[in-house]
Amino acid sequence: MNCFDAVIIGGGAAGLFCAIEAGKRGRRTLVIEHNAEVGRKIIISGGGRCNFTNLHTSPENFISQNPHFAKSALSRYTPRDLVELVKQHGIDFYEKKLGQLFCCERSRQIVDMLLAECRTAKVKIVTNCSVVSVRKDERFAVETSHGKFECENLVIASGGLSFPKIGATNFGYKVARQFGLKVVQTRPSLVALVAADRERFPALAGVSIDASVTANGRTFRENILFTHRGLSGPAVLQASNYRQPEKPLAIDLMPETDARNLLIENHDSRKKLGNFLAEHLPEKVVSLIVERSLAEQPMNQIGKAKLVSTGELLNNWQQKFIDTEGWHKAEVTLGGVSTEELSSKTMEAKRASGLYFIGEVVDVTGWLGGYNFQWAWASGFAAGNAV
Repeated sequence: MNCFDAVIIGGGAAGLFCAIEAGKRGRRTLVIEHNAEVGRKIIISGGGRCNFTNLHTSPENFISQNPHFAKSALSRYTPRDLVELVKQHGIDFYEKKLGQLFCCERSRQIVDMLLAECRTAKVKIVTNCSVVSVRKDERFAVETSHGKFECENLVIASGGLSFPKIGATNFGYKVARQFGLKVVQTRPSLVALVAADRERFPALAGVSIDASVTANGRTFRENILFTHRGLSGPAVLQASNYRQPEKPLAIDLMPETDARNLLIENHDSRKKLGNFLAEHLPEKVVSLIVERSLAEQPMNQIGKAKLVSTGELLNNWQQKFIDTEGWHKAEVTLGGVSTEELSSKTMEAKRASGLYFIGEVVDVTGWLGGYNFQWAWASGFAAGNAV
């Protein structure tokens, strides 16, 4: 039987970072990863270039039943701290927009950086290793396909339910419940949405426009992307975290323009309404929003009240959605191990001494744009300095 000071289940961003910090402190540390290699989600992230942090990270960029929980960890390991580490390893990066930092070359550089740090910290990593059971007597006993490991501290960094194709499971939630901890209901996060009238959308698939999307009082201004079944794109993915399933999203298709005034000012035009609007929006979008009979009419033959209502529709399109595109399309998981159960300073379970939960498995979910990686680094750092 192998004995360690800390065993970390999950070789993703949070798990590896936790291991590095624990190893630096001289702790005998083991990382167990069920995939053939660590960092699978890092490698596929950011279109293969890994949006590894966001310079503007603040607690307001995260969703949790306790909005204050993330403050402690985020304040102790910041984006600037990670940038220094990335620079030390000679990784070139750039700011794409809105504080989002990406690798200039490939995301595997971030995994290589973490592995190099693990080697320096004398962290042991076991891959292709499935956990069969976890129990605790005086110490934790982890039964795996590679044998049995004992440890004083057990860290669950197994991620959430997003991307099942790379092995995402409910393992972390099962362990939490095994030790009597509450789990906040999970659902797909940062995910494309399926429209109630999805049969109208195939003709628009691939069309992208700048728009402003509002859900439950939160507004996001970025691109939206029409799909065969509904909408995707950054603004919609962000809004997916806040939407209430029974309520439509409010979408401003012309966020720089008061569409009512635009139409009224051109009331005397002989152009057909559809042709006029096609100068400001893609023709396919106009066809989706404006009834064909109205679009075919010259503007000077349309009553002002109708032009006003059309303008209001363009600035406040109320679109209903019946579902998300599910876990296989979700960037991350909303919900998870309740923050009520954990110390915000160390990530240790209050009711199970020596048991820690970090990263996506916790009920802390970041916005799109590098925030979830920063939570992984910060929560891993917090636990790594406690185990």
